[in-house]
Amino acid sequence: MTATLDRGAAGQRSFGQRLDAAFDATSQLCVGIDPHPHLLQQWGLADDAAGVRDFAMRVVDAAASTVGIVKPQVAFFERHGARGYAALEEVIGAARAAGLLVIADVKRGDVGTSVEAYAQAWLTPGSPLESDAITLSAFQGVASNVAPFELAEAHGKGLFVLAATSNPEAVDLQTATTRSGARSGMSVAAGIVADVREWNEGHATGPTRRGQGGTDRGGTDRNEVGSIGLVIGATVDLAGYGIDRDQLGDGTAAPILAPGFGHQGARYDQLPALFGRAARAVVVSASRSILSTGPDGIATAIRTQAAEVTACRK
Repeated sequence: MTATLDRGAAGQRSFGQRLDAAFDATSQLCVGIDPHPHLLQQWGLADDAAGVRDFAMRVVDAAASTVGIVKPQVAFFERHGARGYAALEEVIGAARAAGLLVIADVKRGDVGTSVEAYAQAWLTPGSPLESDAITLSAFQGVASNVAPFELAEAHGKGLFVLAATSNPEAVDLQTATTRSGARSGMSVAAGIVADVREWNEGHATGPTRRGQGGTDRGGTDRNEVGSIGLVIGATVDLAGYGIDRDQLGDGTAAPILAPGFGHQGARYDQLPALFGRAARAVVVSASRSILSTGPDGIATAIRTQAAEVTACRK
């Protein structure tokens, strides 16, 4: 999984460093932008590209200055074709202009030049769809994604590789035992975690990443947050998936994009218990519990839930 790469412009901050800074400045809460048809109806908007755009822009406005991260679910834009993608380009641009980190939830995955082209579309500076990070599938093997890994590192971008998802259909596949190779005997999910961890350790920008004054809020040094992360559902039983919770936060911690809070049942006050030392690197993703409050309640919902997440860090 190791490779030599161009780190891009001198002095460029890594995605992990920018993510860590966003956590410190605001909250670990990430607001999902999921314009479901029923939510569009609830908000009094048409189920078309214009309605999706208006919905998403309102979410961006409510999130700006309260949290540091938003996650548009690309599928809800894609269902409206070219006009939906045009709306998505506007939304991503507006969010990044407002200082928000944008994680495009695209779940791309392929091999060779195809997966490289996906990464170029979403992670190349100046691209119409330029985002700060994307989600990525590793069904063809984590090593099949080396080109996106390298592109992300070169441009200060991030990736979140699907590892242990909360949908029940994934259990058999993700808990299956690998029978050959370096991860033989490990579950599929644990092998993905190990591969991503190895990449981050090999491409760390320094031995530690310190908070303001050289320490974290607890007064101790903290390790660097990497730029290549994992998608691990907050409702997943880590031990059942063969994942050692205590190792997730060791060394150069992989940031964890954790859906499952709010509507799906995980509570914010469970964050430390769920992820242990890795809790400091978790992107706490919530969508329906926020979006369902409607256009008049969303700003208050974001402020309230961001405060709840921040309280768990202290």
